[in-house]
Amino acid sequence: MLNPLFSRRRFVQGLAAGGVIATVPGVAGASSNPASTRTGSPAVLTGREINLVIDQTLVNFTGTPRMATTINGSIPAPTLRLKEGDTVTIRVTNRLPVDTSIHWHGIILPYQMDGVPGLSFRGIAPGETFTYRFTLQQSGTYWYHSHSGFQELTGMYGALIIEPKKPDPIKADQDYEVLLSDWMDQDPMMALAKLKMQSDLYNFNQPTAMDFFRDWSQMGIGAAFEKRQMWNDMRMNPTDLADLSAATLTFLMNGTTPAGNWSGLFKPGERVRLRFINAAGNTFYDVRIPGLQMTVMQADGQNVEPVTVDEFRFGPGETYDVLVEPKADAYTLFAQSMDRSGYARGTLAVAAGLTAPVPDLDPVEWLSMGDMMGAMDHSAMGHGGMNHSGMNHNMDHMQHMNMQGMDHSRHGGMAMDHSQHSRHGNPLAIPSSTVRHASTEYGPSVDMRVDMPRTNLDDPGIGLRKNGRRVLTLDDLRSASGVLEDRRVPARELELHLTGNMERYTWSFDGLEFGKSTPVAMKHNERIRVILQNDTMMTHPMHLHGMWSDLETDQGELRVRRHTIPVQPAQRISFLTTPHDVGRWAWHCHLAFHMDSGMFRTVVVS
Repeated sequence: MLNPLFSRRRFVQGLAAGGVIATVPGVAGASSNPASTRTGSPAVLTGREINLVIDQTLVNFTGTPRMATTINGSIPAPTLRLKEGDTVTIRVTNRLPVDTSIHWHGIILPYQMDGVPGLSFRGIAPGETFTYRFTLQQSGTYWYHSHSGFQELTGMYGALIIEPKKPDPIKADQDYEVLLSDWMDQDPMMALAKLKMQSDLYNFNQPTAMDFFRDWSQMGIGAAFEKRQMWNDMRMNPTDLADLSAATLTFLMNGTTPAGNWSGLFKPGERVRLRFINAAGNTFYDVRIPGLQMTVMQADGQNVEPVTVDEFRFGPGETYDVLVEPKADAYTLFAQSMDRSGYARGTLAVAAGLTAPVPDLDPVEWLSMGDMMGAMDHSAMGHGGMNHSGMNHNMDHMQHMNMQGMDHSRHGGMAMDHSQHSRHGNPLAIPSSTVRHASTEYGPSVDMRVDMPRTNLDDPGIGLRKNGRRVLTLDDLRSASGVLEDRRVPARELELHLTGNMERYTWSFDGLEFGKSTPVAMKHNERIRVILQNDTMMTHPMHLHGMWSDLETDQGELRVRRHTIPVQPAQRISFLTTPHDVGRWAWHCHLAFHMDSGMFRTVVVS
């Protein structure tokens, strides 16, 4: 039997030669038609007509062959490079034994082309070909993936690059897509079943005796006991940052393991554009290039005012385009998981085979009272750190917070608050600050409610505060040309709370899992404010299909246009949207297991 530490190390690093194996006839589940396959450098498809074939392919990232779901035989799927203004026809043939689909993430199109089975269409049955046809109304970096079962987790994702009609203001000599993902050898459905039985099964970072003795030396024995007792009384885990870890995941960059070391080449003096896409099913990544600053030029496909940083965090569904100007011969692209259990990595170099040092994983940090209760410990936010001295003082309030609510009057998962008057005399000019818990939050699907959320956007998040690096926050992002399409004050507000119960491993909006919920109704072309409040301990990347999410501050100042917005624990965040296209749209957390476990709503635009 392998030493557990060696086994874990192998999982974190993967195999140097790990990747897709040619399809082998006779292997259970494999195609009867062998095909050439590859990882790391997917084909690039262009033009107005494209053909994609979905099939099963053997892969081996860790030493154990497993079946993957591939498009045109590669992981990642082929990169699609299209042109703004073109009407494209994409024929998708399904050679799987089960239904499949493709969702064009962040693309504005008719709902029938959105690719969500049960909402947009019925899915693509085995042996069938479905034709997607839509006109590209935007440009930038996007991606596409399956919206059926857990096929996205088994390899079905690819980059979608739309070149602008006008000359691209982002000038670069080299241009690379960097798709970050996570792979598990076990069946994702089995992993989910295990989480249902024990939600912290894959958490490497459980509090230990060493943690207690360290707190004892720093805080004194009384405070150390109180800190541990507080978490025990709440039946919550201060290191509950991710559902899955390197215990079961291998972290990939462009379909390549850390040991495989995907590389992008440049010539001395060149400027390099890196299109980072988080195509993971379960992982928030913290990305940096040691020794090289990154200038963020685009977020979710939309140009932003340039901001130079050392590091950024992004969750599944999000994209960031950055420019770098390398001076040395080699740099490491380092993307560590938020729970610090492992990393994906690659290299930028002037020649193949060159490498640069790979940094150690950052230390694991415990969630703070600010992460749990928001405004009660506002000093911990921004670029500040955890205030341990506030723990005992806040314990009684935390217990009260979990048992009590501020307002039982909200029903049906949505609220409007007209009590707040702005400087302009319009109560909807700025977002409501009154917390209204839906009556449905007071049930078995909710183990935590936040009564005093924080609304600031300048928090890099747990593990990134005061780390000595310049870390990107939502507060740094501003659309390059402003959010100009619709300057109307919203006609109404929708307030939804992100909720869950970790012991049951259920996730929901307002305490209602998808199967118990009713659709969210929006009117065609109305301007709406959406308030999302996170009443859980985890960060959720929230993706609203079919329309843009125009992020605003708590004072109603429009900042940046997004299609996926991360909402941190105990945070209250708002955005404006204008539904331009009628139909049935999906709205969900982009952590795959959260979506499957209930954090999903249907939006009906009529």
